[in-house]
Amino acid sequence: AGAAAEARFISSAKGKGLFATKNIRKGETVFVERPVVSSQFLWNALYNYRACDHCLRALETAEENAQRLLGKSSLVLPHPEQCSIRKDLHQQCPRCQVTYCSAECRQAALEQYHQVLCLGPSRDDPTHPLNKLQEAWRNMHYPPETSSIMLMARMVATVKQAKDKDWWIKAFSQFCSKTANEEEEVVHKLLGDKFKGQLELLRLLFTEALYDEHLSRWFTPEGFQSLFALVGTNGQGIGTSSLSQWVHACDALDLPMLQREELDAFIDQLYKDIEKESGEFLNCEGSGLYVLQSCCNHSCIPNAETSFPENNFLLHLTALEDIEAGEEICISYLDCCQRERSRHSRNKILRENYLFTCSCPKCLAQADDADMTSDEEEEGEGETDDAELEDEMTDV
Repeated sequence: AGAAAEARFISSAKGKGLFATKNIRKGETVFVERPVVSSQFLWNALYNYRACDHCLRALETAEENAQRLLGKSSLVLPHPEQCSIRKDLHQQCPRCQVTYCSAECRQAALEQYHQVLCLGPSRDDPTHPLNKLQEAWRNMHYPPETSSIMLMARMVATVKQAKDKDWWIKAFSQFCSKTANEEEEVVHKLLGDKFKGQLELLRLLFTEALYDEHLSRWFTPEGFQSLFALVGTNGQGIGTSSLSQWVHACDALDLPMLQREELDAFIDQLYKDIEKESGEFLNCEGSGLYVLQSCCNHSCIPNAETSFPENNFLLHLTALEDIEAGEEICISYLDCCQRERSRHSRNKILRENYLFTCSCPKCLAQADDADMTSDEEEEGEGETDDAELEDEMTDV
């Protein structure tokens, strides 16, 4: 990461924050960050959203991507040369056949965690401990997905494989931790009503698949709950799509006006048709832990936003406003629609999902507003689920 921003401790109540170390112009990239660990969501992979097992780069060509989302194998995309997918570079793990976008990703995965997690010939064996763990997770956590047990599995595997285990344990422990009561709330949110029984089942399966004495604390009921809450509150959604890459590339083409209008109309119609067929699930989706991004506090009027313009897990933080040296850099944990709601509604979502009450300038300015939401908001109240929260995070 460049030196445009640094994490600083604010207070025990707020924890850390991210601050600009120099003046940053609107539209500038504050930093590009790779995750400490990341993983594709399990249902997403099961439904054939094909992504690199390491960096989540979409593996289908833009045309294949559009055909699958439309359920129409005859679709032909114009300007195929604008698709960035290089199938000639794709590689598989020779033992378990998971696919990577490149030799570099295959090597990086092998060096960090894949030796421990490679299923080899047991890939399709439902009795293998790792497969049992994944199956149990899928049965508890249906789409829209907001987290993955495999992110935690990769954390354990990373420590298991590491020469310097303490360095990694320390790296994971810098993600903010919560009190036991707060952790319970997060886990409850992720697992729903039956969470106590489900959490214990997951812990037993997790232990059977991955136990390691260096990490014995992570396998105790308290430690497992902490690990779960860490991933629940710090996991950043990642979304990749070769189709959206192709659209961005087409947008940048210098075309005669008539051709430009035709292409734009084609793309608009394509997205409408896809939405009818596949709803909002357009991207390869997963989540990751990012050291700097996780220090970004929320504001209902954010001055920066995250995106994944490289079609992989590299997170770009971009300034939405001019930011002065010394100023705190904030992102929004809410999507655009949620940000327009009343202070009471916004804080209800933030408390339930992130365990804090917001005191950004917008919330302070509205502090005297009635605490009741308007009637129309009351009706929509029950519908704000994690799906909407994730939308903002996984927009590509």
